[in-house]
Amino acid sequence: MMSAVNDTNFNSAVFLLTGIPGQEDVHLWISVPFCLMYVISIVGNSIILFIIKTDPSLHEPMYIFLSMLAVTDLGLSIVTMPTILGIYLFNSREISIDACFAQLFFIHLLTKTESSFLLLMAFDRFIAICNPLRYASILTPLRIAKMGLVAVLRSVAVILPLPILLKRYPYCRDNVLSHSYCIHQEVMKMACSDITVSSIYGLCATLLTVGLDLLLIFLSYVMILKTVLSIASQVECLRALNTCVSHLCAVLVFYIPDIGLAVTHRFGNSSSHLLQMVLGYFYLLVPPLINPIVYSVKSKHLRERIIRAFVK
Repeated sequence: MMSAVNDTNFNSAVFLLTGIPGQEDVHLWISVPFCLMYVISIVGNSIILFIIKTDPSLHEPMYIFLSMLAVTDLGLSIVTMPTILGIYLFNSREISIDACFAQLFFIHLLTKTESSFLLLMAFDRFIAICNPLRYASILTPLRIAKMGLVAVLRSVAVILPLPILLKRYPYCRDNVLSHSYCIHQEVMKMACSDITVSSIYGLCATLLTVGLDLLLIFLSYVMILKTVLSIASQVECLRALNTCVSHLCAVLVFYIPDIGLAVTHRFGNSSSHLLQMVLGYFYLLVPPLINPIVYSVKSKHLRERIIRAFVK
């Protein structure tokens, strides 16, 4: 009899998502900044994609990689928006187990893909500064397309086992998640069986993607610095470094909360719950919001094209 109860509990299992605990009466007000962030993210990234697509002078490697980043950021906004705004606007906390696994898959897929694209953008800056004469012959449109495809396929291959592993577990706890969306580190803890395999695989997946990308980005910047410091003219030196500023901002905004969130989930206790929640929102909402702004402000060429499109 007990196993039958457990089975129904598992089959009809729903997870309860959480907003900001203790602030339920002001959830509607809290939804205002969230709505604004989503509008700016979606409009900002859409404008960047539109301008790059319609302007032939922007069909250069740097802007093609930027458009890949913009697509990923748009995806992240679209995947997290229904549950986050659902909680704050309509107090809709329930999410079915399958919807939760689907959201979890896409969140991890898109964040790992974003990490890959940030690595490709570091490679682009490395070639542009360290090997400028061969820049156009190395980064041909076909090669860029292949690199983008490999980045996406790597993310799919690494992330697909996560929901498959989670689907095999029974869930019989109270199923209250501490975020407004589903992520692997949390859903895994709701299972009532041994989660060692899932936990180890999750850690390996992160190290193989985000860890490896970050190491290679660091190495490419070491090489860039070495090349830049060997340039005699200080003006040229600063000009070369200036082309890397927006990419460095994107790297810091993405990796700092990502690493922070991973550490608090692995080693945090109940007192780190608020920090976990803040890092979680920062990790998924801030990069899509900041990237289009930083790149539009820092890239003179792109900025001029955007202004021209709107003034016209």
